Amino acid sequence: MMKVFAITITILLHCTGSLLAQRNFTISGRITDKQTGQALAYCSVALFTSPDSTLTGGVLTNESGIYTFENITAGSYYIQTQYIGYNKSVLIVPLFTPGQTQMNLENIAMNPDPRTLRELNVKGDRQTLEHKIDRQVYRADRFLGSQGGTAIDVLKNTPSVTVNSEGNIGLRGSSGFLVLINGKPVQTDPATILNQIPANTIENIEVITSPSASFDPDGKAGIINITTRTAVAGSRSFSVNVQGGLPPVYRYNNLNNPLRYGADATFNVRSDKWDFNLSGNYLRNDIAGRRVGDVNTTINNVFTSFPSSGERSFIRYNYTLRSAVSYSPNSKNTFSAGIYTGYRSQSRRADILYNNTKTDLTTGAVIGRINYFNSNIARKSAGITLGNLDYTHTFTNKSFLTVSGLFEKANLNGLTTNNNLAEPGRQAILQSSRNPSENPLTAYRVKGDYTTTLWNGKLETGYQYRNQVQKGNFQYLDLEGGSFVIIPAFSSTTKVSNHIHSVYGQYGAKAGKLEYTGGLRYEYAQRAFTAGNEVTRELNLSNLFPTLNLQYLVSKSLRFKAGYSKRVQRSTNNELNPFPEREHSETLESGDPDILPEFIDLTELGAIKEFEKGSIFATLYNQRIKNVVNRVNSVYNDTILNRIYTNAGLATSWGLEAGTTLNFAKWWQFYAGGNLYHYKIKGSLFDRDVLVNTASWIYSINANTTFKLSETLQLQASLNYLSKRVTAQGEDSRFVVPSLSARKTFMKGKLAATLQWQNIDLGLLGSNQQRITTFGKDFFTTTNYIQETDIFLLNLSYNLNQTSKKSKLPASEFGDKEF
Repeated sequence: MMKVFAITITILLHCTGSLLAQRNFTISGRITDKQTGQALAYCSVALFTSPDSTLTGGVLTNESGIYTFENITAGSYYIQTQYIGYNKSVLIVPLFTPGQTQMNLENIAMNPDPRTLRELNVKGDRQTLEHKIDRQVYRADRFLGSQGGTAIDVLKNTPSVTVNSEGNIGLRGSSGFLVLINGKPVQTDPATILNQIPANTIENIEVITSPSASFDPDGKAGIINITTRTAVAGSRSFSVNVQGGLPPVYRYNNLNNPLRYGADATFNVRSDKWDFNLSGNYLRNDIAGRRVGDVNTTINNVFTSFPSSGERSFIRYNYTLRSAVSYSPNSKNTFSAGIYTGYRSQSRRADILYNNTKTDLTTGAVIGRINYFNSNIARKSAGITLGNLDYTHTFTNKSFLTVSGLFEKANLNGLTTNNNLAEPGRQAILQSSRNPSENPLTAYRVKGDYTTTLWNGKLETGYQYRNQVQKGNFQYLDLEGGSFVIIPAFSSTTKVSNHIHSVYGQYGAKAGKLEYTGGLRYEYAQRAFTAGNEVTRELNLSNLFPTLNLQYLVSKSLRFKAGYSKRVQRSTNNELNPFPEREHSETLESGDPDILPEFIDLTELGAIKEFEKGSIFATLYNQRIKNVVNRVNSVYNDTILNRIYTNAGLATSWGLEAGTTLNFAKWWQFYAGGNLYHYKIKGSLFDRDVLVNTASWIYSINANTTFKLSETLQLQASLNYLSKRVTAQGEDSRFVVPSLSARKTFMKGKLAATLQWQNIDLGLLGSNQQRITTFGKDFFTTTNYIQETDIFLLNLSYNLNQTSKKSKLPASEFGDKEF
């Protein structure tokens, strides 16, 4: 760790008489490099009282190296400054005299320390993983295979997260979690927003598995916070990335060739008062593939079987624009605003050949047979806009108040076209249907948070109001007599609104080797759901959400931590809508208007061990889910299954999450994380018509190893593995995705080229495919989803970082730690 030096200057302020004692003083000065005479901009400066060393104020020097402390009362003080790469220095300061209100100190000329500069030059890469009391923090740029992709490509490398063949994201095995962007919550479906955020703009991924009371309690598995890159104080930076895909190795006889290309750019500028960021991206990321399935049903002793096979491909593209600005006119006030807008489109083509056979089980005779071709195209789009406005005021006693507002609007639209054509020839239309849908969401929140120091700790309190409205318009149209006619049985309109008031308080402090944070959040939530012309169903809930986090430092290299939080998973429009929606030839989907939110108790106990060559951690956790929601299959007719969302009882999960970062040598680093858990669900469905009592062990492994072949060349191999798992009515097979990346830098690191080999298979490994199977007393369905393998991508990145000409080195982290 870099050695940091401090300069201590003692300033004695002698006040004579009561009038002098009541005056406010101003202290200012300038810090320079002793060898060059240049000002040291953005140096951290702190003012302490003596002799008790109480922090009175903290500032950064401006671009001219000048610092100023205002409204200082009479007393004895000392100034402590810190800047990377400089030696300790002491300056004797003249005393205030009666009648004087301002002290301009002489320049502090700092001597560069050659030893520190050498350490800076040879400093190795920061570790992939950092541990905090309530979260793990992962550096996005350490995962070479994610560059040019989206936030999901980064996330799937963390031990807590899994992504299956359908793109479903799980956090410790659960699909319910809350997404934050730079600490701001997003109410849109997590997969929708995560598929829009470009990986190249992400600084860190924070997996918060034991959130404190200051966070929303939403998300049964916890929170994922994405922090984007910002400029160093006193600098300007610009980066641009371009990606292109090589022609596909396998086409799977798909109708179209997959296209893969994209670009993103980011501009940052930061001064002592202003911080501005602007970024945008476009990404086209198609994928080829096919599916092979088999479905059978039994109704009135008639066994219907319809095996199928054919194309299953995706055309996908998205673009985003993001901007944020922050203005601090002085050390007491900060104004900030941000806007994010993004659009994502996905078109899934399923061109499937079905062989339908009906057999009379009493006689064994075949009573019907038909072959037909089904072309099913499901288009989904999501346009999301987020905006925030924040104000922070710091009081004289160093407490601060933050008032913020957040607005979110999401337009979620879909159109499924379904055509059944007779075989052979595919000229006669057996059935043609359209399934348009609109599902817009509008949400806003206002909140106020107050933070102050109390008993050598930090007390936080706050209030928040949330308003969220999501409407739905789902239609099903059949071709009749040459025109499309709405089928009322499969069409509906919905509206769900949530009004939530919450207050919280939490206190955190250190007592010797123990660090702790405890809090309580109270929430009053009103939910109203309307489907079609039915009576509005209301649900009012009043709940407490306690949280507790503990961390004990056994030694400098060994820590133990424990956490508990209570959380809630709120019901979505799809889960509440009682009207069947037909999005596919084989399925209908509906919900339960009286479905209850899930309430979750999260508990964890972990240990972190750091050593010279790396670190290792292990966390034992438990999730207890009340009113667990499951999607359950039943038979609608001989060729259609009905999928219904409903509460299914109590689910429990016991798991062990572990990971390690090892530096075997200067040129070889290894990172691995894994999650092993036992999931059990026990309950009943449809008034105990179906009993549920299933359990299974599930594990996942995400790992990579990096070889630094030279100062400018790296090679990284990675593996994502998800084991087979038992579901409420079946099982999902294992899912494995290996990849390889090579990165070469040029122009002293400003230009980088990365070649990615994704979904390595070579016809041998069975990569990027997963079989999903469900069954009941009168049905069986299994489908193997086979997606494109051996994909090659080339990324080019150019970074221009122009730091302040008056500052040779970046500002230290002293300010972040002390102020």
